[in-house]
Amino acid sequence: MVRINRYLALCGLGARRKVEELINQSRVTLNGKKVESLATQVEPEYDQVAVDGKIVRPASRFTYILLNKPRGYITSAKDERGRKTVVDLVKSKARLFPVGRLDGKSDGLVLLTDDGEMAYRLMHPKYQVIKVYRVKLARPFERQDLAHFAKGMELEDGPTAPCDAGFYNSDPHRLELHVREGRNRLVRRMFEHLGYEVESLKRIQLGPLLIGDLARGRYRHLTRGEVAALSHAVGLSKRAAR
Repeated sequence: MVRINRYLALCGLGARRKVEELINQSRVTLNGKKVESLATQVEPEYDQVAVDGKIVRPASRFTYILLNKPRGYITSAKDERGRKTVVDLVKSKARLFPVGRLDGKSDGLVLLTDDGEMAYRLMHPKYQVIKVYRVKLARPFERQDLAHFAKGMELEDGPTAPCDAGFYNSDPHRLELHVREGRNRLVRRMFEHLGYEVESLKRIQLGPLLIGDLARGRYRHLTRGEVAALSHAVGLSKRAAR
């Protein structure tokens, strides 16, 4: 037996938090009856789950794509305002959705997948998945301000967790941050809190995944080794190979 939100995530409909919206909107049925509780249990071998009247089943094989997102694209599967999304850059028959956020002004590594359980764990703070960003500032960064990242800072939506920050290429305008949170525009807001303007921001790593020399706007499928490393990072190593 599995909870209904996890079952829908395994069906490739989004991470668990995302599919809860489908349940709350009364769009999900279990054996013909509307699902009203997130605690509803599903027996995959016998129960029939449908979304908007269409039966859904877990994917027998998942798709994992690493994209080097260019600026001007939002990290979403679709956008009601008609803006370009990262999914527009990828050709795949799978029902893909991006893992985590990277705002339209930023570029770099984005993972797209139809593996809802993997996506949920990669985004959940419990699993402490590292994300590495490189930032270019409009003015030189004062070395003493590094201490603010190490101890955390108080933002409007709560305190940040401590993170590692340091210069790279011996350039006082450029810093590299290692964070384990996924809050909206977190990196930009931390620099703004300290009085710095971010000129550019790029994500170069997500857990064991590295952007490498992948050209901006290009994508590739993960290797089996990379999928295994991701699974290990979020405690899914024992899940049956797909």
